[in-house]
Amino acid sequence: MPKKTIAAKEPEEKMEKAEKPAAASEAPVKKGKAPPELLRGFRDILPEEQARWSLIRAKVREMADAYSFDRIELPLLERADLFQRTLGKQTDVIEKEMYAFEDPSGDLVAMRPEATASVARAFVNHGMFNLPQPVKLWYEGPMFRHDRPQAGRYRQFNQFGFESLGVPDAIVDAQLILIAARTFKELGIDVTIQINSIGTPESRQSYLAELTSYFRPHRNKLSEDDKRRLQKSPLRLLDSKDPAIAELLAGAPQIVDWLDEESKQHFTKVLEYLDEVEVSYQLNPFLVRGLDYYTRTVFEIWESGDEGERAQNALGGGGRYDGLVELIGGRPTPACGFAIGMERVAKAMADRNIAPEARAKPLVFFCQLGDGARRVGLRLFEEFRVAGIPVAEAFGKNALKAQLEVANKLEVPYALLLGQKEVLDGTIIIRDMDSGAQEIVDSGKIVSIMKRKLAKSEGVTRPSQDVVQ
Repeated sequence: MPKKTIAAKEPEEKMEKAEKPAAASEAPVKKGKAPPELLRGFRDILPEEQARWSLIRAKVREMADAYSFDRIELPLLERADLFQRTLGKQTDVIEKEMYAFEDPSGDLVAMRPEATASVARAFVNHGMFNLPQPVKLWYEGPMFRHDRPQAGRYRQFNQFGFESLGVPDAIVDAQLILIAARTFKELGIDVTIQINSIGTPESRQSYLAELTSYFRPHRNKLSEDDKRRLQKSPLRLLDSKDPAIAELLAGAPQIVDWLDEESKQHFTKVLEYLDEVEVSYQLNPFLVRGLDYYTRTVFEIWESGDEGERAQNALGGGGRYDGLVELIGGRPTPACGFAIGMERVAKAMADRNIAPEARAKPLVFFCQLGDGARRVGLRLFEEFRVAGIPVAEAFGKNALKAQLEVANKLEVPYALLLGQKEVLDGTIIIRDMDSGAQEIVDSGKIVSIMKRKLAKSEGVTRPSQDVVQ
């Protein structure tokens, strides 16, 4: 049994500057032993990036709750044949990109390259066909593909996705597209929905014959990968990233002209529902998606202005997959869903200077002098936390000057000063950081006193509840 199914390592290419670890060259290195480096195509998501990620996650949870989707958490590791059976053996994911290996028990396992197949497996394993239909699930987490690293594309990448299983109606397709479109709108990203129908496996046979006949005379213009697709899976040509294919598509037959009547009616209804909720879309006759399990509706979400870049810049996509559950051994179950790449969403937000606060800004800074003050400080800090007043501290610093410098950098309106004398007296000093004025008050009443002061302070208000924590 082979140890892994990924392709041989491609020639090393320089990563774009944006993909390099921040300030890696500036870090001090001891002579004699170089520090370990990240694997190519992997990255750290640093603290300064977390505010955007938190906002994305919060918005996804909000949308899931609003549309009654329940969260499912799926394992990172699955049996490799789950993906080999569902994604199609001729797809790039299986042929080149899947991280697969033999585990100590001798089983061929794979790091999940996507989550829809895992959702379908869970649907079957846990008898979800007995639940009220549709079963509406959402997920979020890392996926793995041994793809060539590019801006916004990594070998470990994060996705969130929404899946609806059990109902064949076109309104399900439309609502999922609506959820995706509204999520991006509320994150401040302008997108366009690219949409098409690829019919059923049966209705595609005549189209595939026509498509093969069209591309065969142009075979000498195709890359080696596309020549292989022409022979084994011609529909994949429409998903090719080769510029030569883009030129040839102008005269290629369109799959919508070969749809069966039921698929035509289904697609028409999807578009009518989208018109009703005012979700704009663009018909894309050559959009097919890259995996074997799709049927009928397929769609992708592109950033507005990227329409000429084709699918490599898609923020995400999805479609209907009515045969997937049956393919892995379940009963026939219609289903539809989508997945969004979170790295690409975070990058799109950064490009638009969307920078939410990482946490509520502190309104009070606690300064302490001596061990006794530290002990009292721990207790007072908790009292402020319970009261909901954002407070900061620098317990690791001893000098008052150093602590006040931190308070100034944080731009807090008030500092609380507690030394050994104040501990013995049961008092604490309130310092107005703007005027420098100080007053001594009862430390047992400090929380209620600060609540009143903060409420009266002009221009100082409690952070909105919308701030992402």
